[in-house]
Amino acid sequence: MIIPLLKGLATTLRMVFTKPITLQYPEEKRPVYPRFRGHPELVVDDDGERRCVACTLCMVVCPSNAIKQITPAEGEYHEKYPVEFVVDLTRCIFCGFCQEACPKAAIKLNNLYELAQYEKQMLIYDIKRLTQQQSRLRDGDWL
Repeated sequence: MIIPLLKGLATTLRMVFTKPITLQYPEEKRPVYPRFRGHPELVVDDDGERRCVACTLCMVVCPSNAIKQITPAEGEYHEKYPVEFVVDLTRCIFCGFCQEACPKAAIKLNNLYELAQYEKQMLIYDIKRLTQQQSRLRDGDWL
């Protein structure tokens, strides 16, 4: 009867002096793997312009029809750019087909994993919410 008690105390004391396994979640976030796929975002060049030319290939290739609307416009020098770009994250399956289909590497999947919301409308992203704040590419990006 005393032997199992001593074994239990030994295990408890051993665990007290080891490094904890758990993370303090809101303060510490788990690093994601390089191949992790979060939600899509529009890539910005170093000069702050979006790379997207509104070719709609990403919308055509999306298997879940998560990319709802791309409205193109034409610039002063006959270049195309999107005026409206809508992605419904409730339908997105994070497959990465949009990233692979884009000829200008203008759309990529980021590494954000906190997408829970109370309202469905918060998960429908427009062009303003999809655009990167600054130019940043991960190591594995090819452009």
